[in-house]
Amino acid sequence: MTDHQNGRRFAPGPWRRLRLSSLRVRLIAVFAVVALTAAASASGIAYWLNRDAVLKRAQDTALKGFRVSLSQNVSALPLNPSCADLVQLASAVASSGLNYDVVVVDDAQPSCPAYSDPRYTITQVPAALRTDVTTPRPITAGNSNAYHLYWQRVNIGGQPFVVGGTKVVPTGPTAYMFKSLGTERADLDTLGWSLAVATLLALIAATLLAQAASATVLRPVRQLGEAARRLGEGRLDTRLEVKGADELAELARTFNRTAEALSEQVEELSAREAQSRRFVADMSHELRTPLTAMTAVTDILEDEAESLDPMIEPAVRLVVSETRRLSDLVENLMEVTRFDAGTAKLVADEMDIADLIMSCIDGRAWYDAVEVDAPRGVLAVVDPRRLDVVFANLIGNALKHGGSPVRVTVTKRPGEHEDDGEVVVAVSDSGPGIPEDVLPHVFDRFYKADKGRARSEGSGLGLSIAMANAQIHGGTITAANAPAGSGGGAVFTLTLPVVPPARRQPAARPGGAGGTGGQDSGDSTDGSERDRNSEHGA
Repeated sequence: MTDHQNGRRFAPGPWRRLRLSSLRVRLIAVFAVVALTAAASASGIAYWLNRDAVLKRAQDTALKGFRVSLSQNVSALPLNPSCADLVQLASAVASSGLNYDVVVVDDAQPSCPAYSDPRYTITQVPAALRTDVTTPRPITAGNSNAYHLYWQRVNIGGQPFVVGGTKVVPTGPTAYMFKSLGTERADLDTLGWSLAVATLLALIAATLLAQAASATVLRPVRQLGEAARRLGEGRLDTRLEVKGADELAELARTFNRTAEALSEQVEELSAREAQSRRFVADMSHELRTPLTAMTAVTDILEDEAESLDPMIEPAVRLVVSETRRLSDLVENLMEVTRFDAGTAKLVADEMDIADLIMSCIDGRAWYDAVEVDAPRGVLAVVDPRRLDVVFANLIGNALKHGGSPVRVTVTKRPGEHEDDGEVVVAVSDSGPGIPEDVLPHVFDRFYKADKGRARSEGSGLGLSIAMANAQIHGGTITAANAPAGSGGGAVFTLTLPVVPPARRQPAARPGGAGGTGGQDSGDSTDGSERDRNSEHGA
């Protein structure tokens, strides 16, 4: 996280480190999901297996005891039992010690309530079970008895029961057993809670294991990210410590090889760029001396041109024009080298923007071709010489390639504080506008819209120098075409802060396009020749 106003970097907080997109969180989440799935599956399978085993054991024990006890006590039952005999049979069968209750039903005595516990009656026996118990099955080779013992699990009063029933004798009464499974359900509930706790503990253990594993795995990844950030900031000596022989170690070695190759290429390119800048600067300086003498001679020739032979006069005027053009080009190259080398300085003072625009127009006799809408009192801290270069380029280009009238408007955008405001200067012309494919390149050095015109008045550096002068103030220039409904034409917009960043932040780093105040090193071209630049209207 970066504070863009002062360049400080803040360490991300714990919540930011745990954002959902974090690789650590995703790794822990995967571990947790896998552990939870495995533990829940194992616990579920264990629970259902134990549940079936417990219930089946309790059920089989009760049914077996019911069958044995019924077989032992049915012999004492008379052929035509009375209601008392049925009650005695129910009590005797239920006294086997297996904690179940018995209901005996005789079709000959439907009103006789024969049960061992009045809480259980024939109405609580499921109808389907009664039907199965009382329906005889055909006697076959595999079935020697017409009646069998049937059972069914039911809920009575919210408690689980297993209910079994069978005919006492083919022509006798029917007995039903009620066995409560409450104890078994309590045991199963305890087992379920134990398995749930075990699952939770497994999840916690998996999370801790994932945390430890992610710390081990992601530490090299974080180191790689930090190294890449430092490399991106220009610290080309950044390298990673290689440990081990796994994939992460191979990744670190690859990063180191890439950083080494990048460092060598950058050093080579920097050396070539420095040589090119020195060559241009040295060439420009070397050309200034002979150009100074040539300019003096051409000034004299220009003064005497009218008295020369008519056959010689055009040649003299051509020499004068080309000498001045060469002088302008050399001055432009020197200005460009100062910006490239970071030696261009800003000598700023609080100035009225309207005064600077009128001074630029009056000094070049453009007042008849330029319409100015610049209210007085729009103040900004600027370098008047550099701003004059910008205005001369923009207005001169508009006059040359767009045609008059050229309109210059000045507005001020207020900010939160007095020093945060901006001054906006828009220069629009009445020409055909700039082709869409040219707009992205109008501020490029030596760019000319008409590639077929190798010879032109402009050097292709004017707008580039204007942009550099705007940037050294902390501003910028944009190029666009006005809407067709408003007359068309090109619109160049200069945006400047009321106070340059260097003045708002005294500790800002000097040099380049954001340099601090100081004396300008060397001479710079004046604004009169800046109108010969990128021919955007051609």
